[in-house]
Amino acid sequence: MYEARFHGRGGQGAVTAANILAAAAYSEGKYSQAFPIFGVERRGAPVAAFLRIDEKPIDIKFQIYEPDAVIIQDPSLLDVKEANVRGGLKPGGTVIINTKKSPEEFDFGDAKVYTIDATGIAINNSLGTKTNPIVNTAIIGAFVRITGKVSLDAAVKAVHDLSPAKREQNVEAVKEAYDKVMGV
Repeated sequence: MYEARFHGRGGQGAVTAANILAAAAYSEGKYSQAFPIFGVERRGAPVAAFLRIDEKPIDIKFQIYEPDAVIIQDPSLLDVKEANVRGGLKPGGTVIINTKKSPEEFDFGDAKVYTIDATGIAINNSLGTKTNPIVNTAIIGAFVRITGKVSLDAAVKAVHDLSPAKREQNVEAVKEAYDKVMGV
């Protein structure tokens, strides 16, 4: 079973990203599960969402404590102790960070680090505002490219079908991030 934990802030779309990826996996005949956990439920507060993908039924229903991948939608969460973005990452795991920085600027031990300027992609595609960009579809594109757990076609279709607004811009963000992720 493949398990991923998304870390973001309220309003960035971490929960929606996990749900869309679960739908994309399901559309390809895989079993999937996505669910959030909230602290203080308000825009800007730290949020975590979880994603499981497997070839067989998933019978467990609890938080992911030892993920294969950690996706960090807001790099400021790296410094928030309570967010615990580094916690439990499996040896040799995958880290995806929304930043302009190169992967080499981060130390996650033996984990493979990838970076994507999801904020820039969101702004270029008019997703959210310059001060509050919605980065989730760019993160989806990076996740798809890095992990291969769902196909780009399935992700694009799920984003198109499940985006609450700006469907074409969200699809473009997925494709742009797929092509621009650093560390691949």
